[in-house]
Amino acid sequence: MKRAILHMDGDSFFVACEVAKNPKLRGLPAVTGEERGIASALSYEAKALGLKRGDPIFKIKRDFPQVIILPGDYKSYAKFSTEMFDIVRRYADDVEEYSIDECFADLTGLERPLKMTYKEIAERIKKEITEELGLSVSLGVAPTKGLAKVASKWQKPNGLTVIEIEDAPKYLNRTPIGKIWGIGYRTEKKLRKLGIETALDFVNLKIEWIRENMPEPFEVIWRELRGQPILKIHSEPKETYSSIQKTRTFWPATNDKNFLISQFSKNIELACSKARYYDLIPKSVSWFLKTQQFRYHTFGITLPVPTNSPEIITEHLRKFFHKMWRPDVLYRTTGVTLYELTPKEATQLDLFGGSEKTQKFETIHEQIDNLEKKFGRGVVHLASASKAIKRKVKGTDSEDLDRNLLFL
Repeated sequence: MKRAILHMDGDSFFVACEVAKNPKLRGLPAVTGEERGIASALSYEAKALGLKRGDPIFKIKRDFPQVIILPGDYKSYAKFSTEMFDIVRRYADDVEEYSIDECFADLTGLERPLKMTYKEIAERIKKEITEELGLSVSLGVAPTKGLAKVASKWQKPNGLTVIEIEDAPKYLNRTPIGKIWGIGYRTEKKLRKLGIETALDFVNLKIEWIRENMPEPFEVIWRELRGQPILKIHSEPKETYSSIQKTRTFWPATNDKNFLISQFSKNIELACSKARYYDLIPKSVSWFLKTQQFRYHTFGITLPVPTNSPEIITEHLRKFFHKMWRPDVLYRTTGVTLYELTPKEATQLDLFGGSEKTQKFETIHEQIDNLEKKFGRGVVHLASASKAIKRKVKGTDSEDLDRNLLFL
């Protein structure tokens, strides 16, 4: 049976949701992210002016007064996302929600029962999303997830591309190596130095070279682009994590130590909340500061006592903050990552004391988590996160969403 994987990608999704709520915005340059101080999503009309994600809002207002600046409304984006995926599920049982505006669906074998070709199924999905939700999406259909990703990016916005296996080289030859799903900036740089400029150059490499020179995941990418299905559709909701990361970007960039620690505290609080939601406890943690020049300053430790209590992890941050921070450097992003996540029941108590304090905080957070279930998230927060919370004056943050939705 011919395999067919669909990949759906929302076009300028956050702004598209705003347009769907207020059709008067259609055709106008618009940007979301007012509450963060930087552009988080842009309409295609705004992109045509040369604007890009991460641009400071105050500069956009100054240089492009015609651009409409909107606060993010992530709760409404979540609603649109759910409705969009539900439309895909009308046609396919196996649907993997990959991010808030992306999904994969296995269409294999549906031609006969639906009495439509795979392209016609995709066209129907696309039409219903546009008519019912007012959203534009780009779709790709191909034999593998990797090729379906190539197909969905082929014609944006509002595109639909079907890649048959025999035609794949034509598409890969016109796809830059850096545009391949799973190939980041550093790998792109390495491959370009070796003269590998396109996806076709990459798939034409010998398997022996891939195994000798690249980490294991790149063999999966290589096989997927050659039409060999390796990656499965994971339709079940995510139930656990190998790591949890939370980041916050802000404007203007700053070297204010207290403000940065407050931003870190909010990151830590959100990451620990998510870990507790899944009954996971980290054994190690790392933090990073990102400069205006997008350089990272990082530091990580193994926790003396594994914990998902933000107060304790924030204490460790304060001890090691000086190893990342420089008073003469401006920073634009803070981030924390919890590693070595272990099920709560499998975590052993510390034999040398120290766990008593951890247990006290965990008891407190059980009560806080119960309050949040009743009254909503954020009813109680760390005092050290106050500066970060006061900074948010409009919109709703992505952390206000259901924890399963963004898959971060």
